[in-house]
Amino acid sequence: MHTTPPTTTGATAMETLAGTPIRARRARVLVVGAGPVGLTAAHELARRGLRVRVVDAASGPAATSRAVAVHPRTLETFDQMGIVDAVLASGRKNRAFTMYAGGHRLVRLDADYQTMPTRFPYTVVIEQTRTEELLRDAVARLGVTVEWGVRLTGLEQDHDTVRARLEHADGSTEEYEVPWLVGCDGGHSTVRKQLGLPLLGESSETWELADAAVETDLPPDTIYWVHTGGQALMMVPYQQNGQWRLLDTAPVRRPGEPADGEAVARRFSAKLSAGLGRPVQVAAPRWSSVFTFQQRMVPRMREGRCFVAGDAAHVHSPASGQGMNTGIQEAYNLGWKLAMADRGQAGRELLATYGQERVPVGKALLGSTRKATFLVQFKNALAGPALPVVFTFVRTIGPLRRAIQRKVLGGMSGLRLAYPDSPLSTPDKAMALPAGSRAAAAAARHPDDPGSVELRAELRDTRWSLVWAAAGPGEAVRVAQAAAAEHGDWLSVRTAGDGIGGGPAPLADPRGLLRRSLGLGPGGWVLIRPDGYVAAGGAALTRRDLERAMSPLGRLADVHYLSARGKARVPVLQQTSGGSPEVRDTVESSARVMEGQR
Repeated sequence: MHTTPPTTTGATAMETLAGTPIRARRARVLVVGAGPVGLTAAHELARRGLRVRVVDAASGPAATSRAVAVHPRTLETFDQMGIVDAVLASGRKNRAFTMYAGGHRLVRLDADYQTMPTRFPYTVVIEQTRTEELLRDAVARLGVTVEWGVRLTGLEQDHDTVRARLEHADGSTEEYEVPWLVGCDGGHSTVRKQLGLPLLGESSETWELADAAVETDLPPDTIYWVHTGGQALMMVPYQQNGQWRLLDTAPVRRPGEPADGEAVARRFSAKLSAGLGRPVQVAAPRWSSVFTFQQRMVPRMREGRCFVAGDAAHVHSPASGQGMNTGIQEAYNLGWKLAMADRGQAGRELLATYGQERVPVGKALLGSTRKATFLVQFKNALAGPALPVVFTFVRTIGPLRRAIQRKVLGGMSGLRLAYPDSPLSTPDKAMALPAGSRAAAAAARHPDDPGSVELRAELRDTRWSLVWAAAGPGEAVRVAQAAAAEHGDWLSVRTAGDGIGGGPAPLADPRGLLRRSLGLGPGGWVLIRPDGYVAAGGAALTRRDLERAMSPLGRLADVHYLSARGKARVPVLQQTSGGSPEVRDTVESSARVMEGQR
């Protein structure tokens, strides 16, 4: 039920504009859509102190699950968000992919992450409904409650404000003004349509999903791909024994056609028994859906003060289980950037990096999901006879099997995603971890070492992290101390080592394993973004190099455009006429938004 928030000092809770109620501008960000992507965005914005309002047109939480796989990189993200333990407790760890055809097992591909170190070398199979429930609990702990039955029907924006028109379940309407809007409202996104962002691409295949109890002697320790000779199916085991997610790439019924549960069960039972060569009994599914998926994406993910993420920005095949994971990564990428911009700690250059980094990921994703769709379907008439020959070769040639394991399962994991070409990445030949790569890889090399434990804790900080290796008196110590003093509100400075020279905030590394994993010699440094990706580093921490690494955060002149909240003392980088950044301590911004709204 819609409720009006309490009033703030000096303003009524509801004002009017052209006869239509306007809620007092309390939130800094309006998130449209309360799926996993919208909830992740809300969590990261609220975790950084911004007031967030989340609305969703549905009458309540979803009762069915499209996505069921949480991949390793998303687990690392959930670790940084503080919810990974709850996710692990609610799902089943999957480490393999097993292929059957014509009643015979072809090959089992085990997850191989040796070249991609991670504390989570597996995919967690968990219903999307449960993932959303855990995220709702997490945002509730931050004071954010989803408003169900609130539909976005239109929006306008200017240089300073987004004006959203909202319709409530009781038919009442509301005009809501907010500095920022994030559209996470799915494949039929109203936000995307209002912004005029086209979905470019092509239509694709019609598949059927079902969640059902299955009687089978197959061990539930792997995902199964089953080819019947003319089509392919998939089976994914849930945590609850006997419960499976089933996928049919050649459904009999059409999208929108009512489901006969018993008929659906009979079809799945017959097809799976034929492909596996053993009896399989599928019960009437508790949920099933036939849908036609598309392969499309937007050319850009931002329009003025509005952003899109997840299915609002790209729709594609569920073959590799990338949709929800990619959307969560996008929301996590955007959250810290939007928070820094709103707080006056960065300019519009930082916001531009959202699309610069994520649009290429979306393009690559469409290509990879097309390949995955082809591999899952295998509709070619020659596929049946050829499969045993091909996979006998794969099974018996160890190096080939391992290469496929790393290529296929590693590619799905999200661990290979990097931002080497981002404006935020400043490469240096002295860096052991390349600019744009995952810092979590260093923490995973010696997971039980005190230094690794401390780095993982550091990655949960909402700020950037500067980790430098302790050295004797010299410029590195002075730069570390100055950086901590000047930028402490958005930069955490940690001294790895024995504390020689009085560096700030010691980070325990008694055996030097963390410094070795990070490739840090005495005085060396690495700068890590709030989303856990390496931005810069070098062999010796100097002010010049650190300023160069920070310069992409933007110009002070943009603060008036980004964050009007009265007088504030915020350290902000400004580009001087000579091209090098300098620090200005005070931002005088126009007082257009009432004090204390954040």
